[in-house]
Amino acid sequence: MIDSRIPGFYRLPLHERRVLLQERLGLTADEVCALDGGLDAAAADHVIENVIGTYGLPLGLVLNVRVNERDYLVPMCVEEPSVVAAASNGARMAREGGGFRADADPPVMIAQVQLLDVPDVQTATRRVREQAAEILAAADRTQPDLLAHGGGCRGLEVRDVGEMLVVHLKVDCRDAMGANMVNTMVEAVAPLLAELSGGRPLLRILSNLADQRKVRVRARVPLAALAPDGDGGAVRDAIVVASRFAGLDPYRAATHNKGIMNGVDPVVIATGNDWRSVEAGAHAFAARSGAYRPLAVWHAADAAPDADLVGQLEMPMALGIVGGTLRGHPGARLALRILGVTTAAELGMVVAAVGLASNLAALRALASEGIQRGHMRLHARSVALSAGATGGEVERVATAMIAARDVSPVRAAAELARVRAG
Repeated sequence: MIDSRIPGFYRLPLHERRVLLQERLGLTADEVCALDGGLDAAAADHVIENVIGTYGLPLGLVLNVRVNERDYLVPMCVEEPSVVAAASNGARMAREGGGFRADADPPVMIAQVQLLDVPDVQTATRRVREQAAEILAAADRTQPDLLAHGGGCRGLEVRDVGEMLVVHLKVDCRDAMGANMVNTMVEAVAPLLAELSGGRPLLRILSNLADQRKVRVRARVPLAALAPDGDGGAVRDAIVVASRFAGLDPYRAATHNKGIMNGVDPVVIATGNDWRSVEAGAHAFAARSGAYRPLAVWHAADAAPDADLVGQLEMPMALGIVGGTLRGHPGARLALRILGVTTAAELGMVVAAVGLASNLAALRALASEGIQRGHMRLHARSVALSAGATGGEVERVATAMIAARDVSPVRAAAELARVRAG
């Protein structure tokens, strides 16, 4: 069983972090090599068009993550300073309350067929519903492998959206994200739907609002975890008010949800999944009521002065652990190996937990010392690197810039010159 609590991990040199990871997971030499990107230009040439090379992003580990009594080391591919540290810190706070509790819907995706020029919507709706079994069987025949693994069509819905009729197929994609599967299915049944409705099929494609495939995550955070040396009740109350702000104001809700996606997207990217699909689904779901709302909310567990902070997150999470980029990207395969998940639903729950952890860390920082304090230290290191600092110079230049309250390329160059002058 992996223990995701590794105190002082960030203080270790890069080589020692890799050795520790290799020993804990039993990684092979080839798998360790994949930590450097895993995708060369020749392989990339078979992934997208017009390839001219590859582009690297840092790959880090979120620590302290415990979901449903199991620990996870969570790989995160991201360029923004403080994101990995914040997620690890949020996960540590939630861990002190027992970790995250999560559940997931079955992995059902929605595929749509758009029908235009339908002469009689009511008759068309009735005929399609009457022939639902035949339609679903025709769709299933295109995916024998999916059926063999227990997936396939789970239902059909007909929607009158005003100017057109739309038919939804609901497909259990098992451990695949499912885009290619469901697109093939609706292509296959579009002629039958046209015959039944008397309309003309146009678009036949999945919906990225995967609201049949949601995950839910909860966390309970003790006051001591929020403020080990101070007034945890005050921090809790400030987080609750900040959460309420997001519920009342879409301008705040957008930033609140961005903090959640700070945790979600880098894990989705690391595992070779479609982060744009997850983003689109998250924001569409946040606006499902007609107003843009927060995906996560925080409140006190009860009215007692020492009540814990409680948070809940619900969002669509269409991910896969088979197919797609995973076939050709050693780095993505390694990320899943590090995570140790066995189903797409399990992956979705872990990803959402990291999203809630990131949200918690951001709100705690905003409610106490402010978001910039920790962020700027990490940002200062990036600025120092861009000025040419190496090795121990990086921390010295970053510390000097923070002390001077001037984190800028000009200041970095001046501090680096001072360091090198002795």
